Amino acid sequence: MIKRIIYTISMLRTYRHAISDVFQATPAHYQTIQINPQQLKQLGVSILVLDFDGVLAPHGDLQPLQELQKWLEQCVQIFGENNIFILSNKPMPQRIAYFKQSYAGIRFIVAVKKKPYPDGLEQIITLTGKPSTDIMLVDDRLLTGVLAACIANVQITYITYPYTSIKQRPIAELFFMSLRGLERSLFRIIK
Repeated sequence: MIKRIIYTISMLRTYRHAISDVFQATPAHYQTIQINPQQLKQLGVSILVLDFDGVLAPHGDLQPLQELQKWLEQCVQIFGENNIFILSNKPMPQRIAYFKQSYAGIRFIVAVKKKPYPDGLEQIITLTGKPSTDIMLVDDRLLTGVLAACIANVQITYITYPYTSIKQRPIAELFFMSLRGLERSLFRIIK
């Protein structure tokens, strides 16, 4: 954990302006369901990488929210299952099993260093043989996913209004809400 914090601070110095640009350009209440997969395809995205917590479901949930099922189906139709990956810092076995059963071609990236390390994105680049610029990561954290995308030189869609469930997991959700708030405060200062 300490190594990851030191790495984050080190990389933040290099990529702070790129992260700030992403933060400044993203609408305040932007959720995954608002992403138009067809538009991403038209922009040259051929590989879609999704975070799980906050992006597909509240923290700790084992499968994507019901309201995202149709959206995921649309992504599968546009990109194909083999061109969609899940890159989560919490690749729980139950989540992996859900995707194997419901979306057999969507792959979880596991056994890599957690974001902001770019290892998972670099593995996807290697697996697909696509240039990094053809890959889009969808993530809800500036100092994990957005930073990893900047380091790996992949496109990023930043989710500013992540899915949460304070009733189910109040401590975890409040913790991550606080982290996001601190990150946003930092990037309101950095321009």
